[in-house]
Amino acid sequence: MDLETTETERLRTLDQQRVWHPYTPTDAYLNAKPLVITHGEGVYLVDSDGNRYLDAGSSLGVNIHGHQRRELNEALAAQAAKIAHTTLYGMTHPGAAELADRLVRLAPEGIDKVLFLESGSSAVETAMKMAYSYWVFKGSPQRNKFVSMGGAFHGDTIGALSVGQMTILKNFYQPLLRETSSFAQPYAYRCGLCNNNCDLACADTLEEVLEREGDEVAAVLVEPRVQNVSGMIVARDGHLARVAEIARRYGVLLIADELGVGFGRTGPMFACQADGVSPDILCVGKGLTGGYMPLTATMASAEVFDAFRGDGKMLLSGHTFSGNPLAVAVALASLDLFEKDDLIRHGQAQAVVLAEELDKFRRVAHVGDVRQCGLLAAVELVADVETREPFPMELGVATRITERCRELGMIIHSAPSDTIVIVPPLVMTEDELRTMARILLQATQEVVASLPA
Repeated sequence: MDLETTETERLRTLDQQRVWHPYTPTDAYLNAKPLVITHGEGVYLVDSDGNRYLDAGSSLGVNIHGHQRRELNEALAAQAAKIAHTTLYGMTHPGAAELADRLVRLAPEGIDKVLFLESGSSAVETAMKMAYSYWVFKGSPQRNKFVSMGGAFHGDTIGALSVGQMTILKNFYQPLLRETSSFAQPYAYRCGLCNNNCDLACADTLEEVLEREGDEVAAVLVEPRVQNVSGMIVARDGHLARVAEIARRYGVLLIADELGVGFGRTGPMFACQADGVSPDILCVGKGLTGGYMPLTATMASAEVFDAFRGDGKMLLSGHTFSGNPLAVAVALASLDLFEKDDLIRHGQAQAVVLAEELDKFRRVAHVGDVRQCGLLAAVELVADVETREPFPMELGVATRITERCRELGMIIHSAPSDTIVIVPPLVMTEDELRTMARILLQATQEVVASLPA
């Protein structure tokens, strides 16, 4: 490279030569000028040219307390001065024991055991292995099927993809996947079951599946309250309770995937608590370490755990970095901040502010639906508001809005069906939330105005 090449240009070239980016259109990225994020400041990301961007996606939902939080930095450094890693295979370390106890105390009643992992996909696949093993040890090995909601996303490793129901992923990887069943998602805006008078008919479709296949089903998987990746599909109050009741009636386990909705995202610490549901297995992650380290957990009831007792039984699952001490230390510090900052109450107050701002989008042309649960929200755009017909995919309306937001100083993401997803850090102030909404509103209005008549 010549002397005129800037450091940003050098890094972009090196990246485009060597890095393979997840869920990123290949040619579009190679022809783009990607951001090079070098550091964070509170709820802002900063690139290699010094430009600041409001982090309205919480760096894919993990950033809870803001970037470069002193208490989290100190916890990480203190643990690094002791030991960076030790296995949990047949032994423990102080942080693992302390964090497991704190998580159990915060979790819905009945959750009693914690197994640490590193990713959401791993947490879900471990939950599936737990459920299958439970039934094997109970003498019912034929219970090896799983049921999940339409539109579900539970991760993108092979097992997690199998129980996911997002069409684009399911169709492409179908030859690699195991067979699973699904029941209707609680997508009120596009529901064909209730005729705009919701009686939770979507949840009741689970009964049809279990009536037909129940003797072979190990567990039902559900994303409580909000289907995150598929576009912030918000379930009505009582939906999870109805699903749980049906699962219990047919004697199958209930796995709650809270990877995208836990740690205050929907209001309470865990989304299950809003409906008073105690699952048999609970998957948590993303915000667990405040965005500092990869750490998730698959948590289970004592009844599930006790099936693994006696006769040399064990859970045949686990990873090298499960319960890494650095990750556990920063997770403990993150939970301390929840208490210190009264973050659950703060998030609930900010959700009211967000609702006020979202109301402005309802008056924008081509906005079909605005939905929210706590500090998770979405704006869905359609070609025809009356018929709810989506835009042709090639128009890329949502992508154009996110690109305009970036030009205006904000990072935000979109989901399928031209939906902008809003996932602000819980620590955002009222002014920062209103700034986020203002930028998104401006970008949406400008892109909509530029669309062909």
